[in-house]
Formats: sequence, structure tokens, C-alpha cells
Amino acid sequence: MDLNFPPDSPPLAAIAAAKIFAVPLTLNSTLDSGSPPILVLGGGKSLDGEIQILKHIGAVSSHKDSYERDADELKQIDSWLGYAPIFGSGSEFEGACSFVDQFLLRNTFLVGSILSIADVAVWARLAGVGHRWESLRRSKKYLNLVRWFNSISDEYAAVLSEFISTYISRKGSTKVSNSNSKEAQPSRSQSAAEGNGGNSTDVAGNQTFEVDLPDAEVGKVKLRFAPEPSGFLHIGHSKAALLNQYFAERYKGQVIVRFDDTNPDKESSEFVENLLKDIETLGIKFSAVTYTSDYFPQLMEMAEKLIREGKAYVDDTPREKMQQERMEGIESAARSNSVNENLNLWKEMVSGSERGLKCCLRGKLDMQDPNKSMRDPVYYRCNLTPHHRIGSKYKLYPTYDFCCPFVDAVEGITHALRSSEYHDRNDQYYRIQKDMGFHKVHIYEFSRLNMVYTLLSKRKLLWFVQNGKVDGWDDPRFPTVQGIVRRGLKVEALVQFILEQGASKNLNLMEWDKLWAINKKIIDPICPRHTAVIEERRVLLILTDGPEEPFVRILRKHKKYDGAGKKAVTYSKKLWIDYVDAEAISVNEEVTLKDWGNTIVKEIKKDKNGIITELWGVLNLDGNVKNTKLKLTWLADSNELIRLTLVDFDYLITKKKLEEDEDFVDVVRPCTKTETPALGESDMRNLKRGDILQLERKGYYRCDAPFIRPSKPIVLFSIPDGKQQTSAK
Repeated sequence: MDLNFPPDSPPLAAIAAAKIFAVPLTLNSTLDSGSPPILVLGGGKSLDGEIQILKHIGAVSSHKDSYERDADELKQIDSWLGYAPIFGSGSEFEGACSFVDQFLLRNTFLVGSILSIADVAVWARLAGVGHRWESLRRSKKYLNLVRWFNSISDEYAAVLSEFISTYISRKGSTKVSNSNSKEAQPSRSQSAAEGNGGNSTDVAGNQTFEVDLPDAEVGKVKLRFAPEPSGFLHIGHSKAALLNQYFAERYKGQVIVRFDDTNPDKESSEFVENLLKDIETLGIKFSAVTYTSDYFPQLMEMAEKLIREGKAYVDDTPREKMQQERMEGIESAARSNSVNENLNLWKEMVSGSERGLKCCLRGKLDMQDPNKSMRDPVYYRCNLTPHHRIGSKYKLYPTYDFCCPFVDAVEGITHALRSSEYHDRNDQYYRIQKDMGFHKVHIYEFSRLNMVYTLLSKRKLLWFVQNGKVDGWDDPRFPTVQGIVRRGLKVEALVQFILEQGASKNLNLMEWDKLWAINKKIIDPICPRHTAVIEERRVLLILTDGPEEPFVRILRKHKKYDGAGKKAVTYSKKLWIDYVDAEAISVNEEVTLKDWGNTIVKEIKKDKNGIITELWGVLNLDGNVKNTKLKLTWLADSNELIRLTLVDFDYLITKKKLEEDEDFVDVVRPCTKTETPALGESDMRNLKRGDILQLERKGYYRCDAPFIRPSKPIVLFSIPDGKQQTSAK
């Protein structure tokens, strides 16, 4: 038998089942991306879809108990096969782990007392998740699930070794045996990956990255993710957060979240709360939450120590002149102040006096250094704005350049990850730590994530919020985590997208299409299907031989995934169809009504302006649906139909990439949101906020406002699929 599948989505459960139950298969990764797997049988027959293929493997295997059971156990196996894909849904992944873990508390296998294809289906789904499952597997969170998973891995290690090395090992660190892992030790493959920027391609075609942190020791690595609480977390910050977690898991270390709250003009407790929410959404497992403001007393002591040691001085040079002197390498007149003069002026700054407000504290580094960040950077500035955590206690605040090397050292950070845009500040960071008398914290650089038609500057994003161009920081047009999740992005798609890029230092401009294509692969296999008709100019199709009385059928919401549930569909002689479909139909043309059968359109009625108003047709349910050109979605004319608002979005700016000297306001797109009234089938009243669905022949949507009352429409946000690129004209 030949098993054909796309190279980017091998049917892991089917391949693993064939290995375990000794069913010979010839594997061909030749299908187009997005195609279901196909098992070619003898006599020109074939099966498509992983569940059907799994059942067939169980049926033909010499291990008859793998699928051939009594009626009750067979029903249980089918139920587990339908449940297994939920492990591919990031938002439900841990809930699924918890459910199966509880089930396995009193059961050795998922069905009965012997291994079945249900066990293999769930095992393969877990193995295919990669790093997220491996992190949980190493923890003590789901002991029963890990016990069951490891027992299958160990029992069938010999037959699974090739499967794991080919399809699994690069996604995580799954081993066929529960032996001690050496994943954190550098290898030849890791060195090669590091040599090309940290990216490599595994044998299954998945882009991965394997690089080493300098001088890292397993169990001793401590990292920090340090956002400024002056906005919401966006996709660029997500890369930093996820890379920190990746390295912490790889080296069995820890990540702390530290809020760099040193600028009271921009920061607020609201931003802190939402950043923590976003960090939780990303699945970042941190060991502690700290604040730079917790260290203000020690930072002031350090500043005074540096003054006494002649390594810092207070400068009252006007800001514009100071900037000019730094550019030209001219030393400030205040640089030669005595220690006592500096201490007196420092006290003026601490008290926030009129004299002190004119001053700043600068480090005494090297005004002739070609690297301008080394030319006596500012350590402290006066600011009378109350702090969101500690009120008006302080009249001066440390700069990022000063507090970052201090707090990193004090908190025992071993490696500080930061984007390569700060490269010129690395020497400054090390010099300040040296002046402070601390050990060296390693800096590891990665490239900043830039997206086409996207602004990531919090200052610029704030402009859109303040000027009413968006509805808030969680607006679906925003690149914030809350914005893109609200648009319909699954977090696991974002994680995969970012980790595929790895820790490369190469600057690049990424397309949104790639991210949305990953997202589609996650949502398409499980999201329910519904039908909607655009309300404007919808056309009534009257079937002259249709049922005199409407009748109802119960249909699956997803033909290949039982877990999507079922819905009641009404059939009637009067059907609504989209105007665009009516325009495409000719008189006497045979068309297919989806989930019903064929009909022949006998008459097309139009008004005096040539606008189609009605179609008349007759059913031909014995007609061959494969011979029709048009496959129509439709809704029975009924007072049970639900009002919908379909919302589509465009990019906020009209240019792929802004030049450094270009004002973003000049390229703001005037219209970025369109709303289309529609009618939906009655079952859609059960949608909840956040549910993702597919409107057949229209695309994927996320429910933003569910059904409340008939007069208030359900609001559905359009989700890009990676093919129909958001307009950028």
C-alpha cells in the first residue's frame, strides 16, 4: 500500500501505527500542501483522511486487537480518534493533557487492556507537538500521561526509532527511550546550524534552529524577559519572550519576567496587567515577576558610589548642547567637577530642586570612543511625574542604560537576550557592569522581527489609539498579541512561526501570509463549518418540485472531524443564495446545492435595471455532482435565520516598509475596516466569543460578539488564510 501525503504535514499517527502494528507502507511525500493524506489500496481503491487510514491499518494488521474489538470498545476507539486532533490546538492543549492524565489514573490504555490505534493516535499527536510537550514531559505535571507516553515509547523503541528520527526529533527532543537527555550539549549539527545563523532544515522539511548560548551550563542558565510597561505586548516582543523560554527549557534553566518601569511618563498599572496577560497567553513559564523599581534604593546607592569613585558626574549642560557635544566628541565643562561638587549637585537632583531639575547624572566613560554610546551616557534624569507603583517618592529615575546592567547582575542573570538593534550598546553595557564591580553577564543577540505593512513602535501604535484610528490596543488590526489573537490567530501558530526563524542575527522583513498559512493548518482540521449568505441583493431560488413542508436533517459540522459537533439544517423549496452566485448561473444550467444534490435552473428573473431578483428551478437529486461547475451554498428561507456582521480588515499603512526619515502619518490608510451584513444558519446562535469557524466558500472567521437577541447581529472577524493576501493596494 502507498501512503501519499504533503511533505509539510505527514500523517504521524498513521505512519506510527504502521510501524507498531507491522503493516508495510510505501511513503510518498508528494501531495500539495493542505491536501489530506491518501492511502492507495489494490484494485484502484483508496482512502483519504488520517482517521480512515488509521482504521484500515488496524483492520489489516496481524495485531487484530489494535482495532477489532466488541461494539462498545470500538465506539470508544472511534471517539478517541476524533478527540486526538485537539492536541494540535494550542489553546486547548493543556486542557486535553489534563483530561487524558485523569483518565489514565485508573487505566493502562485508552481502550480496554491492550494497545489500540486510539493509543497510537494520541501518542503520535503528543510526539508531534514538539518542544511544548517535551517541556511538560520533563515536568511532574501530568504523571499518568507521561507514564503512558513513555511506556509506548520504550516498548516500541526499536520499530519507532526511524519514525522519530525522520518526523519527530527536530520538533522536540522526544527520545524512543526514557534515557537521560544530552540535548543541551553542543553537537556537530548544532555547530553547523550556528554557523549559518542558527537555522537548519530537518529531514521532514521543518525549519528549526539549534544554537548555543556562550558559557552556558545545564541547570544554571537564568534569563529575563524585560518589557517596559508602556504598551501591550506585540509580535516583536513575542519573539524575545519565546526565545528566552526556548533557551531556558533547552538548558533546564529559568526565565524571570522583569518590568523595566523607569519612565513614569509612559507607564501604567494597566499595561503591567495586560503584559502579564499576554505573557500567559504565549505560554511563557516564568519563575518570578520583578520590577526595576524594586531596586531604586540600590540603584541610587550605586550612582553615589560611582560619583565618589570618579566614574560618574553631574552635568547641567542643556540637552541640545549635550547631544551636539556627544556627536562631536567634545567633553562637557562639568566633566572636571570635583567629587564634592558632583555630590552636592546629586543631592539637588534627589530633592528635585530648581537647580537639580536642570541636571543629569552621566557616566564618565570615553568621549573620544568611535562608538558614540560610550561617550558619557546619561545615568539619571529628573522627572516629577508620579510613578505608577511608588507614587511621588522619587524626583529622579535611572535610564535603561544604567539600570539594565545593574539589575541583570544583581538578579543573577547569566545571559541577557536582546535584539541586534542594540549592538552598539553592548560595549557600554559591559563597561558599566565593570565600573559597578559586577561579573560579566553574557549578551546574546537576535534579529528584530519586522513585518510588512506593520508598525511596531509603541509610540506610533499609541498615536493610532489616541487618534481613534483603532478601537484600542486589542484591535484586530494591531500587531499586539491581544490584537492578532482577537483576529483569530492561534498562539501555537505564532510560536511555530517565531521558533522557525530561530535566533538568527540576520535582519529580514517577514510576510504576514506565512504566519496565517501556519494558522490555517491548525484551525482547518477541527473548526466547524457553517453557511452564510450576504444580505445585500440576495436572491431567492424557488424549487418548483421542492418540499411543500420544510424538513430538517442533522449534519456533521466538519465531515472529517466528529469533535466539531452536529447541526440541524433546514431544507425548503425556497432558498437564499448569494447574488454573485446567481450572476454566474445560466438558464437550464445544472448546479449543485451543497449537502443536498443537483438542481436545474429553468428561469432567471430580473428587474428593469437588469438586477436578478429570482431564480426558478427543479431538483435533480440523481444528477452527478462531479459534472456541475457551480457548487452553491444556500439557506432555507426561514424566520430562524441569524443576522451576522462579517468584518474584514486591511493594513493600517500603505507601505511595506517605512524609511527611517519617513513620517508614518503620511502613509496611514484611510479605510481599514469593512462590515458586510449577512444571514447565517440558526445553529450559529450557539457560537461563543472566541470560537473559530469556517463559512463555507467565504473563509475562516472568529466570533467576536455572539448571539444576544435577534435584533443584534453576531459579529464575525475574517481570518486571513495565507493565500488571499490582505489588500495592500
